[in-house]
Amino acid sequence: MPNLAKHTDIGASGTLRFPAYPIDGRAGTSFKHQHLPSILADDDRNGGFFEVHAENYMGAGGPPHAALARVREDYPVSLHGVCMSIGGPQPLDKAHLGRFAGLIERYEPALVSEHLAWSTHDTTYYNDLLPLPYTEATLRRVAEHIDEVQEAIRRPLLLENPSTYVLFRESTMTETAFIRDIVRRTGCGLLLDVNNVFVSAINHGFSALDYLSEYPLEHVGEVHLAGHTEQEDDEGDLLLIDSHDGPVADAVWKLFDIVIGRCGPVPTLIEWDSAIPDWPVLKAEAKEAQAILDRYAALRLERINVRA
Repeated sequence: MPNLAKHTDIGASGTLRFPAYPIDGRAGTSFKHQHLPSILADDDRNGGFFEVHAENYMGAGGPPHAALARVREDYPVSLHGVCMSIGGPQPLDKAHLGRFAGLIERYEPALVSEHLAWSTHDTTYYNDLLPLPYTEATLRRVAEHIDEVQEAIRRPLLLENPSTYVLFRESTMTETAFIRDIVRRTGCGLLLDVNNVFVSAINHGFSALDYLSEYPLEHVGEVHLAGHTEQEDDEGDLLLIDSHDGPVADAVWKLFDIVIGRCGPVPTLIEWDSAIPDWPVLKAEAKEAQAILDRYAALRLERINVRA
């Protein structure tokens, strides 16, 4: 992959303008600062991308921005928010939203995403992505918040499905029906986290395949894959935790294969946020995802050639 730094320029606002770079059908990984030397020394640059959590870059400068700017010279990035609290009952934090929009202008990410969850109450930020009841009132509030975000960032937002550990009695619709209505009302795109689907399916005893059959795959702009851990709940039953601390499980790889077979190759991100391995381990996970994406891209091209 060519070094893109020489193609950057200065925009009218005086900020550095990074080039656009297509990432359709490419696999990427979470960017971790300890991997920067290995990434820069890696001669095998196959057109992947890196995703960062927006909240780690809300300051104006310092080492985090220096590292991200260096990576952005050679790679596209995806900006993933974790604290917008789009599902929260209170208004969005306008200062936080402003910083989020500023990061988008600064780094020109290929993809921008947030979670279908809430994480704030009054002035308290919780270090978690908490679930929502799927009701008409919640639907209206989430749609209003997504409209506000998209107006501020001047581009579509990708909304990620959650991993859940509890269900709400007051829910009047399924998660997939809720997500379909959100897309219809706001025009947002979707980030399909396949590991989250599997975790929720095991925890609540539903079929992950049925969930995917009802999910609006035609609106998926990015896929996430991650590891999970097994625990026991208070009754001794299996409980999966979306931990992001290990390799992608075989069952999740199989679901991913099904998803890509149905919706075609879309940008896919390997999330690994704790117990972080050396760069070759994380890169190998991305290569496994890339092999699946490439296989379906080849099949699609083959079908096009046959029809021609």
